[in-house]
Amino acid sequence: MAKDKIAYVCDNCGQESAKWIGKCPACGQWNTFREIRIANDTGQQSARTAAKEVSAVRRQGVGSRSNAMLLKDIPMKDAPRMDMHDEELNRVLGGGLVPGSIILLGGDPGIGKSTLTLQTIMRMPDCDVLYVSGEESAHQLKMRAERIEGGKNESVSVLCETSIEKIFDQIRESAPNLVIIDSIQTMETETVDSAPGSITQIRECASALLRFAKASSVPVILIGHINKEGTIAGPKILEHIVDAVIQFEGDRQGIYRILRSIKNRFGSTSELGIYEMLQNGLRPVSNPSELLLSEDRDGMSGIAISAAVEGMRPFMIETQALVSTAAYGTPQRSATGFDQRRLNMLLAVLEKKVGFKLIQKDVFINIAGGIKVTDMAMDLSVIAAVFSSNVDMPIDTGYCLCGEVGLSGEVRPVARIEQRIAEAEKLGFTDIVIPKRSLMAIKGKKFSIKIHPVGKVEEALRMLFG
Repeated sequence: MAKDKIAYVCDNCGQESAKWIGKCPACGQWNTFREIRIANDTGQQSARTAAKEVSAVRRQGVGSRSNAMLLKDIPMKDAPRMDMHDEELNRVLGGGLVPGSIILLGGDPGIGKSTLTLQTIMRMPDCDVLYVSGEESAHQLKMRAERIEGGKNESVSVLCETSIEKIFDQIRESAPNLVIIDSIQTMETETVDSAPGSITQIRECASALLRFAKASSVPVILIGHINKEGTIAGPKILEHIVDAVIQFEGDRQGIYRILRSIKNRFGSTSELGIYEMLQNGLRPVSNPSELLLSEDRDGMSGIAISAAVEGMRPFMIETQALVSTAAYGTPQRSATGFDQRRLNMLLAVLEKKVGFKLIQKDVFINIAGGIKVTDMAMDLSVIAAVFSSNVDMPIDTGYCLCGEVGLSGEVRPVARIEQRIAEAEKLGFTDIVIPKRSLMAIKGKKFSIKIHPVGKVEEALRMLFG
């Protein structure tokens, strides 16, 4: 028999070395290299065996190795996708789950990753699912399934196990159509001498599951944790292995959750899904604009509505601002759901180009609904909300704004202007302020909403406040 291999791997970044090194050349950390024993291909053999047996049961042969082909000679065919019975999840995945794909679902603890996964598979009655839990007992999963409404799947099997080898044994017996691993940080393989959750264990377990998924055409969903830096634990190792990385975001104290696609080999990374956390699970939100806007904002200063686009979806976002005299020597600048550095830039533009003195004022910005927005078109609404709060004059409830603000005070054009205007019109807004240079993109289009093009910040403020 062949001898086991010895390797040295950095616990911080996963860098490999043939010998022990004091300082990692990749991440610069000291004393992070650990000796690991790699057994004689046991984990790989287990994954291949499981894949072959599942393929035989489901009559999906792996096929032999093919020769190189010219790109023009490769036939075009659409991969059949598995319907997840969830409109928001299907949108983020690019139209459904691709057979043989491996998906990583990450998020903060308690954000709802396991709830989303469990309620999704409960709505797939025609799919045999193996749910592997390394964190919860079967009784806890049963209690959660009883709490979640919306479907009864009689074909969901639950396995509480952390050993990859034993999981593959169960896969060979049950031959599922979908495998859920909750979570990948708790899995371990006998081929590596290190604790569960370490870089080497995560990489080896994920690689074994990847080989199984590709060989058997059975999709695998991995649930991953978030570290202190806000990234998926296991730095970039998991992101390189999997086909798609989906991140679940939101404030645990709030009721809204956002599902973003960070990496997707089978679809666009600009899609996102929005959910509302309820007592009986997560409810997909098909029209987020109606939930993110206050019902009664008439006569309230410091509120501006922005026609934003997150991913491919336009929706209206309420920007709230509060400007008050600084109680201490140094004024505060605080932003929730908006980039702090961009807020400082916009305040500097107000002071330099508009003559709006804020040096002795505290400025607080909040994006209603507890969501984070990265759209540059929010700039104009942030400036309008700050001005409204400082002069204590409300903005007409029929107005909404969109436009990126440059350092010289100009209002720059934004993308997808037609979708923004159509969304504002659909929600009953009467006027929309847009960049003047965006008029070319809507030339010839007819809208019932009144369009106000502006070229500079002063023009927009003069139009809103006279």
